[in-house]
Amino acid sequence: MSGVPGQRGHVPKRSSERMGHRSKADKEVVQHIPMAGAVEQPPADPEWHEIARDWYESLATSGQAIFFEPSDWAAARYVAAVMTKNLTASRFNGQLFAGVWSAMNDLMTTEGSRRRLRLELERQPIDSGAKAASIIADYRMKIA
Repeated sequence: MSGVPGQRGHVPKRSSERMGHRSKADKEVVQHIPMAGAVEQPPADPEWHEIARDWYESLATSGQAIFFEPSDWAAARYVAAVMTKNLTASRFNGQLFAGVWSAMNDLMTTEGSRRRLRLELERQPIDSGAKAASIIADYRMKIA
């Protein structure tokens, strides 16, 4: 593998676990495109299987949600619908599961997929909602 973020292969170590010199490719320049505010999550379908609904609703409180665009939420809705189809079918479909798992990774919903993209989320204790809003605002300023 060439070490390009997002490619298949082993899950990279967290940046805090890496040692030694980092090449220019590791420090590649990222183009930042300013966007206005966070995109609101569309409501979950009450007809979805409980597991699919729990997964979909958990996305709103997951760290990568700040990067979600309307198309990402639409993709997540589709994944939850397909997940429901597999979970309610009379026979479990392994190929359908593989497709759902792949789509979940494309939405950065696993630790491994986020590390492949060099995105590391770190939970910090939060005393109040105001402090959480401040942390998010600080983070947005850093990536802008």
